[in-house]
Amino acid sequence: MTKHSKLNVLVALMLSMITLSAVAAPPKREFYEIKIYHLKNAEQETRVENFLKDAYIPAAHRAGIKNVGVFKPVATDTAAAGKLIYVFTPIKSLDQLLTLPKTLDKDAAFKSAGTDYIDANYKTPPYARFESIVLQAFTEMPVHEKPKLDGPKNQRVYELRSYEGHTEKIYQNKVKMFNVGGEVPLFVRLGFNAVFYGEVIVGSHMPNLMYMTTFADKASRDAHWKSFSDDAEWNKLKVNPEYQNNVSKNTSFFLFPTEYSDI
Repeated sequence: MTKHSKLNVLVALMLSMITLSAVAAPPKREFYEIKIYHLKNAEQETRVENFLKDAYIPAAHRAGIKNVGVFKPVATDTAAAGKLIYVFTPIKSLDQLLTLPKTLDKDAAFKSAGTDYIDANYKTPPYARFESIVLQAFTEMPVHEKPKLDGPKNQRVYELRSYEGHTEKIYQNKVKMFNVGGEVPLFVRLGFNAVFYGEVIVGSHMPNLMYMTTFADKASRDAHWKSFSDDAEWNKLKVNPEYQNNVSKNTSFFLFPTEYSDI
């Protein structure tokens, strides 16, 4: 083999190793912001929705954020229906979260389409208040997914769950149960169509994790959870001594996606 041939072989091997390394490397864990708008009346609801639909989501797309989810409480939740709007924004890094407002401020189309919201008078604000929750994706599901549902959006049930822990250490045990213990793969096998699983790093109910599963309708949701509770793997996992007493409070929020939601 000539010296030139040996060099070509060496280069080919190096390129092959680089390619294999790139393929083997798992995706980086995303971050998520869940912004919850609190509304006083139908007028505020309409103004926030117009802002999200016409200004925020198109601008987020231009900023490289492909999927923004917008959700509202199901009609049967009389305490929250018409009073809350949930906005789910997946981001690549915390730096992107910090710089996104500046990016939007430089977007002329965003500022023009969102004038009513952005330049609202103090006497007529478009919302009462909003809260923001920041999460990092689980290692077992490092990036979000759009649900594999094709039925009417207004009939769907998206279940956002929050599991609070007694202490930081006990909370981490529940996270481990999802990742190492096999709870996430169990949800996958049973077809729960999860959008994300995330560890809350900034929020008002810490320490806690949150995740969102999706269903075609209420009947499908109930049937899936019945299959979960009856599943042999789950019944073995839930009595594993390693994962006992690791949730102090479990809260579910039942939502549906708006027609303009990406998710």
